[in-house]
Amino acid sequence: MAIPRVPPRTLATSPALVLVCERGPGPAREPPQQSRTGSRMAATPQSVRDFLAQRRIAVAGVSRDPRQTANVVFRRLRDFGCQVFPVNPSTTEVEGVTCYPDLRSVPPPVEGVMIVTRPEVALDVVQECAALGIPQVWMHRSFGPGSVSDAATRFGRERGIQVIAGGCPLMFCEPVDPFHRCMRWVLGLRRKLPA
Repeated sequence: MAIPRVPPRTLATSPALVLVCERGPGPAREPPQQSRTGSRMAATPQSVRDFLAQRRIAVAGVSRDPRQTANVVFRRLRDFGCQVFPVNPSTTEVEGVTCYPDLRSVPPPVEGVMIVTRPEVALDVVQECAALGIPQVWMHRSFGPGSVSDAATRFGRERGIQVIAGGCPLMFCEPVDPFHRCMRWVLGLRRKLPA
């Protein structure tokens, strides 16, 4: 049986087709969740939904180079509807926005921090989150170590911080680009998606 060609707009608004496109063939396991933008997110872990529900997120590790991963994450979270604050002690402006040298300098409240730094820096960032009472942290990782630090993960969880150790928000912020959709699928197969 030939599959009818459907315009992209229909794919984005048809729940049945979204399920097929996001999950592939097979039975549906969980109904898609509505994001704040009204698009659909299928099988998104609760920790990710909680993090992405925050309105004020700091991104530690942004750079003057707009091609860096942290900058891509910064822009995507901003486009997703979050108020995003770049954090980097080496610059005062990133992509036309005031950049803060540390989390203490960001106008409160900061509800979550996306860490896109070297793993050695992650513990310092999580310690600052604990001191400031920031309840959620996501350490970025796609392949390789990324920003994940076992010491930072342990420290944060021992202090009641909800820590997502690995993965990328671009796998969950709709619309998801083909690369991140594929990455989410691969990590899901390997049971490496954020829990």
